Amino acid sequence: MNLLVTGAAGFIGSRYVRALLASDTPEQTRVTVLDSLTYAGTLDNLEPGRPGLEFVHGDIRDAALVDQLMADTDQVVHFAAESHVDRSIDAAADFVLTNVVGTQTLLDAALRYGVQPFVHVSTDEVYGPVESGSATEEHPLRPSSPYAASKASADLLALSCHRTHGLDVRVTRCSNNYGPHQFPEKLVPLFVTHLLDGRRVPLYGDGRNVRDWLHVDDHCRGVDLVRTRGRAGQVYNIGGGTELTNRELTGLLLDVCGAGWDRVAYVADRKGHDLRYSVDWSKARDELGYRPRHDFAAGLADTVAWYRDNRAWWEPLKRRIAGE
Repeated sequence: MNLLVTGAAGFIGSRYVRALLASDTPEQTRVTVLDSLTYAGTLDNLEPGRPGLEFVHGDIRDAALVDQLMADTDQVVHFAAESHVDRSIDAAADFVLTNVVGTQTLLDAALRYGVQPFVHVSTDEVYGPVESGSATEEHPLRPSSPYAASKASADLLALSCHRTHGLDVRVTRCSNNYGPHQFPEKLVPLFVTHLLDGRRVPLYGDGRNVRDWLHVDDHCRGVDLVRTRGRAGQVYNIGGGTELTNRELTGLLLDVCGAGWDRVAYVADRKGHDLRYSVDWSKARDELGYRPRHDFAAGLADTVAWYRDNRAWWEPLKRRIAGE
C-alpha cells in the first residue's frame, strides 16, 4: 500500500509517519512525504533514510508534482497547513494559498487517479467559540481567525468533493495538541523553552481562555482509525478530554519547570481570541473505538522532559523565529 502524507516534516505529521512505519513493515506500507520545509518543518523530525519512507521536497500547490505523486498513490493523509493563528492575523493570504488552494490541488489530483480514502486533517477552531457544552460534528462553522477560516474552507471543499464526485473523503477535527517535536512558537513548547532558558512567558489577557488538550500520539492514533475504519463523507472530532484555562495550564508548566508566577508576563490579548473550544468526540469513540490513552499530567511532564533533553533540536528553531 502506497500512502501519500503531506506536511509530515512538521509536528503532527512526522509523529504520524513514525508511528505508521514502526507498526508496519516496509513491505506492507510505503510512505511518501510531501513537504515544502517551511520554517516549521525539519527533516530531523522524520529521521530520513528509514525503510519504507520516501521524502519529496515540494509544495502541495504544485499541480504537476502533486499529479506525478498521486499517480502512484493508494491513499492520502493530508496534514500540510499553515497553522499559527497569530501569523494568520498578520498575513492571511499565505494561509488561503496553502490551506485552501493547496487542498484543492490535492483533491483534483486524487479525483483524477481515484485515490481514496483522502483523510483531511483539520481543527476544532473551525467551530469558533463554544460557550457551553461541546461541539459535535454537526455544529455550525463559525471561524474567528483567518487560520480557522482557511481550514473551514478546506473542510468544505473536501466534503463537497465527496458529495459531488463520490470521492471517499474523511475529515478529522482535533483539539489542541502537545508533545515532543512541536515547533516552539506554540503555547506549550514556547512556555517550556522560555522557562528552561530562565525567561518570562507571555500569557494573553487574563488567561481565562479554555482549550482541550490532546497528546500528539493520541491524535495520530485517532487519524489512523479514521483512515482505516472511518466512513466516506464523514467528519470525526478527536479530543483529549482535558479542558484547562490558559492560566491553569501555565500554572502546571511553572510547577513542572520549578518556576514561580514571577516568571509570567501578562500581555495584551490577541485579536479575535476565542474564549473556549470544546469538541464532543463520542462519534469517534462509538464508531471507531477511539479513546485518548495519555494521562495529561504524565504526558505534560514527559513533554517538558523531552524539551529539557533536546536543546539541540529546539534552540536553532528559536533562533530562526527571532531572526538571528
